[in-house]
Amino acid sequence: MNADADVETGTGPVPALHDRAVACADRLRAADRVLLASHIDADGLTSAAVASSALERAGVPFETTFEKQLDRAAIERIARSSFDTVLFTDFGSGQLDVITEFDGFTPVIADHHQPADAETEYHLNPLLEGIDGASELSGAGASYVLARALGGEANRDLAGLAVVGAVGDMQDGDGGLSGANEALVAEGVAAGVLSEETDILLYGRQTRPLPKLLEYASEARIPGISNDESGAVSFLTDLDLDLKSGGEWRRWVDLTGDERRTLVNALLRHAISRGVPADRVNALVGTTYVLTDEEPGTELRDVSEFSTLLNATARYERADVGLAVCLGDRGPALDRARHLLRNHRRNLSEGLQWVKTEGVTAEENVQWFDAESRIRETIVGIVAGMAVGSSGVRHDLPIVAFADAGDGEIKVSARGSHALVRRGLDLSAVMREASCAVGGDGGGHDVAAGATIPADARDEFVDHADRIVGEQL
Repeated sequence: MNADADVETGTGPVPALHDRAVACADRLRAADRVLLASHIDADGLTSAAVASSALERAGVPFETTFEKQLDRAAIERIARSSFDTVLFTDFGSGQLDVITEFDGFTPVIADHHQPADAETEYHLNPLLEGIDGASELSGAGASYVLARALGGEANRDLAGLAVVGAVGDMQDGDGGLSGANEALVAEGVAAGVLSEETDILLYGRQTRPLPKLLEYASEARIPGISNDESGAVSFLTDLDLDLKSGGEWRRWVDLTGDERRTLVNALLRHAISRGVPADRVNALVGTTYVLTDEEPGTELRDVSEFSTLLNATARYERADVGLAVCLGDRGPALDRARHLLRNHRRNLSEGLQWVKTEGVTAEENVQWFDAESRIRETIVGIVAGMAVGSSGVRHDLPIVAFADAGDGEIKVSARGSHALVRRGLDLSAVMREASCAVGGDGGGHDVAAGATIPADARDEFVDHADRIVGEQL
């Protein structure tokens, strides 16, 4: 076994997964060639980057492919390839019943989604060891555990990418990463690639001018500032701080520690004075993660901005660009990713505006909208999550979004909250059961899940989903 002592003795990043990780690593080392198949979101891209780096360092020949959905057709394509071993990252567990129907290859799975009712020998999933795959370890985290089994401490530098994947998968929703993810953070800090800080929890700390940072603060919804350009500018102008340089607004990253504290304190006072609930005020400050090797003021420095950059690539059929950025390309690939990011932000903004204008339909236990072809099916779930808390969209109900997927199918994306999960919500079960009832297929996590259903089954699906959520809550 070619692994460091910390892995062999079970003292690696997630000891509970030690035996599974070592078995998977041994199988990969024994393979003639490996096909690495991964999902297309930020967690899937970082999973692929972590796994491909580990395979290359271990001298294992491999090729990489991406799928936006691991359905039967995709598995059949994979089975027709000439690879004796296929490594599935960030998917595979939920499709294990279909994967095991094929005998032409040996599957190795590093995933965190709810497993299907089937068995395979090489299966690395935190859920199999009682670790929550929705909040404690992402697909990239599972891939990192596998990478450590393949290369020991030499692969600790990959922990930063694993944290990007976890944040991209919304696992920091309660103010920071928890559970097994904390071990990955510690590994990244020890490797010198990651910094854990207490800071304001607004997206765009590295890149957005201060007025835009506050105006677009969907995390907080502060009256008089959020979605209010003049209000944000007025708030900043009234502070006794020099927040411009050369006539241009500075960014959060440009501020000194004292300036940040002054701005945060003023923002908290303003939020309280406008009646923002205490839990939302307290959520304005929390744990953030910075990639220390990346240039300050860029989209790559902050893990949340990095994950958004990745979402802007593979969700627009350019997974190769996202993977190249993860693997260190800071030239043409990064330039292309930034172009795609500008397009992604425009699409999100237009999608969110459409939801605000058209509104949502509220059932007894869920709320929903059908974007049809107005919002891309690869980003409709992101738009749904952003819409929660905006005008007419409630915090206390899960939201279900529909979009055309082509070929007579509808893509379904569902988003909840950690508060609803604590009350019993499990959107993975909702999507799985409701989609199966109408001839589709679905799954995911308790707080975020998806499905694909026949185009004429939307209303029946809503009825099933509404009933199931009502039973859960």
